[in-house]
Amino acid sequence: MCIVKELILMNRDEAAEAVSEFPVAVLPLGATEQHGHHLPLGTDVFLAEGIARRLCANTGALLLPSIPFGYSWVWRDIPGTVTIEEDMEEELIKQVAHSVSRYGIKLLILVNGHDANNAAMKYATRELMDELQMPVVYLFYPNLQKIIDQYCESPTWHGMIHACEFETSLMLAIKPELVKMHRAVREYPEKPMLYGKSTISLGNLSASGVYGDPTLATREKGELMLDSFVNSMTSLVMEAIKTLKCPK
Repeated sequence: MCIVKELILMNRDEAAEAVSEFPVAVLPLGATEQHGHHLPLGTDVFLAEGIARRLCANTGALLLPSIPFGYSWVWRDIPGTVTIEEDMEEELIKQVAHSVSRYGIKLLILVNGHDANNAAMKYATRELMDELQMPVVYLFYPNLQKIIDQYCESPTWHGMIHACEFETSLMLAIKPELVKMHRAVREYPEKPMLYGKSTISLGNLSASGVYGDPTLATREKGELMLDSFVNSMTSLVMEAIKTLKCPK
């Protein structure tokens, strides 16, 4: 396991040396949005960063600063939420990719902690294939449903993860000091017939902002799930690295 190399803490000489030694970078993607009364607004950022940090420790990749905003339209009227358009998220990913490729990064890994970013990652990566020689790999909780079934006691709300046992357990493993378990509540709102087929918003369905049962979350569950995700991501990144002419 390597010491994590964080770009934001480096000066220009250290950055140049890091890129020269191993030109692989990891970009965490998150969001700033409500996560109930027990989790911080930056939950998706902290989860992406926590996983990305472990991934960098395993692979030696360079950790880039996170993109802290995403498409959070459903929570846009709740104080603290910051939402940007989906195509802006896509453009941010592309701009970062173009920027780091200019000074020698040969592989960019996107690690996402916010479900709504998945479309932006997918389409940005496809467009970048036609614009850059640098490949981009995008990752979001590998084998998610299998891991939830294995480690979580409560069901998801129609397959969605938000302020639930899953995310709360991960936060207890990554940023336990920011979790207020005494404020956690269980809530499974009724699903309207037109949900997903209209502009009915999640922000109007749950009184607490929770979709699931975070009261069952534990740090132990979070650590086990983190290990599984990081191990899977490490294998995927090492597979991608095989195609590069890196000095690793």
